[in-house]
Order: sequence, then C-alpha cells, then structure tokens
Amino acid sequence: MKTNKDHLVIQGVQGRVHHPTLRGNGYRVGFDGVARILPAVGGITYNYFVGDSCMNIVGDHVEPGVSSKNADALEDGAYNTFACVGNVAKVVSGDAKGSLGFVSGKHGGIDHVIIAFDAATLDKMLVDDKILVYGCGQGLQLNDYQDVMCMNLDPNLLDKLNLKEDNGKLVIDVTHIIGGELMGSGLGSASLFQGDFDIMTQDKNANEKYKLESLRFGDLVMIENCYCGNGAIYKKGATSIGIIVHSDSFTAGHGPGVTILFTCANDTLIGNINKDANIANYLEFKK
Repeated sequence: MKTNKDHLVIQGVQGRVHHPTLRGNGYRVGFDGVARILPAVGGITYNYFVGDSCMNIVGDHVEPGVSSKNADALEDGAYNTFACVGNVAKVVSGDAKGSLGFVSGKHGGIDHVIIAFDAATLDKMLVDDKILVYGCGQGLQLNDYQDVMCMNLDPNLLDKLNLKEDNGKLVIDVTHIIGGELMGSGLGSASLFQGDFDIMTQDKNANEKYKLESLRFGDLVMIENCYCGNGAIYKKGATSIGIIVHSDSFTAGHGPGVTILFTCANDTLIGNINKDANIANYLEFKK
C-alpha cells in the first residue's frame, strides 16, 4: 500500500493520568429513567483491556487501561489531535517509568487519550504520572485512494491491517458492519480528528441485527452511510471505519464509542467481516 508515511512528522505529545471525575451527587439518569451511580470515565482501569467485551459492564463509558489528558486546554487540544491510534506511548515519571504501551483510542467530551498498558505496568502507575506519546499519523494519505481520508491512525498500524485491493475498492477487515442510523452522541462535532462518537444501543432489535452484544474494546468496525471528513454526517453510500474505544452506556443517545480511522464519501471502502480484526491482535497485546 503506497502512502506518504515517509513525509509524516513524529512529534512528542504528553499527557498525565487523569483522575476519575464526578458531577454533583454522581447519579446518571439512563434512557430507561433509572438513576445509577456507576464507575465511568478517567483513572486507571485494572480489569478491562483492549480485546475484552465492552458490553454488559457495570459502568458507563468505561475506558480500558489508562485515561490521560492535559490540564492546559491548548496543550490538551494538541494532545487529543496528534496522538493517534497505535502510537507508542511511554511512561516518563513514577514507578512505571520507561514502560511502553500504545494509544487505543480518543474519547470526546471528556477529551481523554486512552492508553493500553499491560497489567504489571498498570499496577505501578498512579494518577498524575506522565505519559509521552510519539504522535504520528495525522495527514496520512493512501496514494492510490485519494477519496479515502485517513485520520487518527499510526502509519505502522496501517501496515498491520492487511488491507486488500479489489477492482478499485479497498477492503478492510472489520468485526462488525453497523448502520449509520445508530450513530448518536458526537454528531455535530466539527471534526473527528479528536474524540469519538457513539453507537446507540437502546434498541434491542437493532442490537441483535448488528450483533452489538459481541463488541469488544479495540474492534475495528464499519459504519454504513456515514461520512466523517468534516465531522460526522449521514450520507447514503458513504462508509467510515473506526475503532471501539469505550464501553456501552445507559444514557440516551450513547453507547460504545468509535474513533474514526478511515472515511470515504462513496463506496470505495469495503468491510470484510473477520472476528480477529482487533487492535489487540494487530499489535500483539498481552495483558
């Protein structure tokens, strides 16, 4: 696959482990009218990793591994933009200093960069530990597919995705193909070079149709009739491919989050169902 990766900039962007946050009395009112107090975004999550199910968790928008951000808003904007999925991340302070992981996703709203580390590293880490990400990927282009936009994707991860070409189409392995009508929170964003948007899971029939109960953190998924070049829009015939970055949610309009990696306004992108299309497999992640 010919790309412009040799011309991309590799730049250090840095965040810190962000403590979980809580508003008011902590209750989240679900789409079913039930108020719940549950773990949610932020902190260090010790028992959920990329490759694990993101469904039926007793939590809301749970982020696997380490949630990181910056206190300074301008620096955090750069961190959330230029950290890309698959980028190498290195702990640069604390007892886990020198340990390596990788960016597994970005979560809008809370503006977290989510980092995958193994369990031994997580046990050594504390809130406020600093993490350096070797930011690279924004501006990545597929030379022979100018109508396909790449975003948030490390070029070295691209090389591992086993892309295939078929009569002018670009075939990418995904675990699920999901209807664009299910996309909710995050719509209206001016750009998806940061953050994510959510697959709504409030309709049981739709969940069964698209097999959403089998979604895992790190799964690559295709979204039909969805174009994300300038924020996300419904567009008949368009296709987008992204990665599952956080867990399901009880909140109306929310669900598992998707950080976009590829988008195309036409049908050049083709999704090939492969249950092993997960970043944990591509990057040989071990808990």
